Amino acid sequence: MKKLNQVYEGKAKKVFETENQDLYIVDYKDDATAFNGVKRGTIVGKGVVNNYVSNHLFKLLEAKEIPTHFVEQISDRETIVKRVEIVPVEVIVRNIAAGSLAKRIGYPEGTKLKSTVLEYCYKNDELGDPMINDYHIRAMGLATDAEMKTIAEYSLKINDILTAYLAGLGIELIDFKLEFGRFKGEIILADEISPDTCRFWDSKTKEKLDKDRFRRDLGAVEEAYQEILRRLMGV
Repeated sequence: MKKLNQVYEGKAKKVFETENQDLYIVDYKDDATAFNGVKRGTIVGKGVVNNYVSNHLFKLLEAKEIPTHFVEQISDRETIVKRVEIVPVEVIVRNIAAGSLAKRIGYPEGTKLKSTVLEYCYKNDELGDPMINDYHIRAMGLATDAEMKTIAEYSLKINDILTAYLAGLGIELIDFKLEFGRFKGEIILADEISPDTCRFWDSKTKEKLDKDRFRRDLGAVEEAYQEILRRLMGV
């Protein structure tokens, strides 16, 4: 399958049309951003890690009856995906207080929450992806109530699947971001699941193995990404 016109370039990926109108090719980049693009840099090999990790987790979720946009990986950085209409609502799934949530509610980072929290953000870079709730989503016409019910149910199920799977690899899933899209009338999981979009901590040492190392200038960023790839893929 050949790349045709580029239809989108985001912070972490480029998206290309193909000769099949139902399929795109996603090309993962090494560019890194934080704080809504205020901080920029490069994480060498990030695109390769995110491509492999995302596809590995998408296949795991597909086997557990979560529909995704994944079709086929065609290179270290490129994957064929279903052409979805992205729902402009980012879902943040939180198991442990960290980052902005820890600051917002005054909990020490690392505090286990009594139940999983779902947060929604309006996917809009110009506005800084502001937090919204079900009433905003309904009022703005971003998604139907039925779609949001499906998205919430999938998000919680994904959390259960990934939390259990990663625990077996010595990784604690602190929180993560999900995006969903519409494909032929169905809500499916899209975007990526990677060290860019998740907080991964080593279960024993609590060492951060994700983009927080870039955000917070902790060093050993590439090594953390490679460690996630090694644990998931055994490479």
